[in-house]
Amino acid sequence: MAHRLFAETFGTFWLVFCGCGSAVLSAAFPQYGIGFAGVALAFGLTVLTMAYALGHVSGAHFNPAVTIGLWAGGRVPGRDVAPYITAQVIGGIVASFVLLQIASGSPDYVLATNGLASNGFGEHSPGGFSMMSALTIEILLTGGFVIVILGATDARAPAGFAPLAIGMALTLVHLVSIPVTNASVNPARSTGPALVEGGIALQQLWFFWVYPITGALIAGFTWRALSKD
Repeated sequence: MAHRLFAETFGTFWLVFCGCGSAVLSAAFPQYGIGFAGVALAFGLTVLTMAYALGHVSGAHFNPAVTIGLWAGGRVPGRDVAPYITAQVIGGIVASFVLLQIASGSPDYVLATNGLASNGFGEHSPGGFSMMSALTIEILLTGGFVIVILGATDARAPAGFAPLAIGMALTLVHLVSIPVTNASVNPARSTGPALVEGGIALQQLWFFWVYPITGALIAGFTWRALSKD
């Protein structure tokens, strides 16, 4: 268990640091910014690389909603859920503080103005999308992401390709949802930046626990029902 929890902590650190780091440091970099598409690809690559590196250790969840969705789908024992989520949240928080330290090395960076790629809706949505729009997209895309994970890691699926499918799915999720909520589908990814930023990001953090987990539960229980012989 100690090895698995370390893998979940480091894998989530990698996801939040590289994913949010691409948004904070590279998305709008003068003349050569990577933009939304680059940020989406960065998030997908974080999961793809760490799934290959650490999937055999912990299963490469790196996301409380994924852990809960896999539990609902019958893949994870209940005793593992709380330790996994704790490890993931710690990884996300540490990554956010490290990212802040690096970003603060630029004279142009101001936390209150630039933020740490936190998630939000309404006035805190990149595109000003409403709470209902954010609710719908977080439930739908988290559910779809969990279905991809359950399907790609099924014993009947082609062996060795799961990380590719999962990484591409996360890229797709971000391509769709960055303008709406800045793309959460992961409470640990939302928690780190919100705790560091404070303010409205922290006030809206509950939303990015409740609705991604709702989508994951729907997906997990649906998959379990569909997989019954």
